[in-house]
Amino acid sequence: MGNTGPPRMTSWCRHCGAGIAAPPAGPSSGVRCALCRRVTRVERHRSVGSASSALAPLSPPRTARSARLELPAGYPASRGKKRAVLVGVSYTGTSYELKGTVKDVELMRNLLCDKFGFPGDSILVLTEESDDPSRVPTRENLLLAMRWLVAGCDAGDSLVFHFSGHGVQKLDTAGDEVDGYNEALCPLDFEDKGKILDDEINETIVRPLGPGVKLHAIIDTCHSGTILDLRYLCRLSRTGYWQWENHVRPGKSKGTNGGLAISISGCNDDQKSTESSVQGFSDTAAIGAMTDSFIRAVESEPGTTYGRLLSAMRATIRDSQGTGRRLPGRIGSFVRKMITSSAVQEPQLCSSEMFDIYRKPFLL
Repeated sequence: MGNTGPPRMTSWCRHCGAGIAAPPAGPSSGVRCALCRRVTRVERHRSVGSASSALAPLSPPRTARSARLELPAGYPASRGKKRAVLVGVSYTGTSYELKGTVKDVELMRNLLCDKFGFPGDSILVLTEESDDPSRVPTRENLLLAMRWLVAGCDAGDSLVFHFSGHGVQKLDTAGDEVDGYNEALCPLDFEDKGKILDDEINETIVRPLGPGVKLHAIIDTCHSGTILDLRYLCRLSRTGYWQWENHVRPGKSKGTNGGLAISISGCNDDQKSTESSVQGFSDTAAIGAMTDSFIRAVESEPGTTYGRLLSAMRATIRDSQGTGRRLPGRIGSFVRKMITSSAVQEPQLCSSEMFDIYRKPFLL
């Protein structure tokens, strides 16, 4: 016998695009999405010639695939299959000024163009050195750039988000963080306009990713281990043993819309990143230790896997910062590998899905 109860209507979450079942009661109501936990208002209208309420189907939300962003004139017009947003915040003139972030962006842009075939006109760069006000890394500009990155994304797209600057932790009041803290990026005007929490980063560039879309976030900041709020964090020991940890609380889904999101960050959530003086480019210059180790690992080993990339990055940073850096040969290598030092930052790998880190090729 069929169901004779009041009809239920399937609509769409206005925030993440997931399907939601609207209850039959009342002229209108707010429905909480099971995926993102945010409320969408569902309207009902009376049918002509009928006393019963008819549910008015809602059109699908304006997600990243369909939304038309109003972009500044200086933004790249190209919508190629490979595109990137590169952000370097120096905080010039402050007590917390950073010297190497613009160099980080310059070197990352060269790597993407020369090594991975990213078109130059599909890369959006935000630094304080820009003459274009829309490309200065303020909070508003940074969020707009992130939306530009994922807008209209489709199967086969490869997206890169690189941020070099300050990162902080803030107490979690929503109960969705395993360690009790949110991670956050600091735009240029964070003291006036506020930081960008990992929840907002996840909502902006992770959840819109549809099937076949791939995002890599390369984050060179302090406290950046789980900065995208991705489900899985890879624990990698000095001896090469690895396992994935689930870092999303039950009922707190922050996944993609079918795509793949991967973050490679400068350190664990409770660690700080550093800058270093690096030789070997056009001159000696300050550069983020994480960005330096990432570029060196990619260039020294073409066709590397995620596991080998992460191990090489950590070894590079230990060589420059950690215990044993003055010990040569096999003894120094053993000490650098086996001795744990909380003072030495360790790049982290997170992902929206699990995979074999020593079999999956790293490719942007």
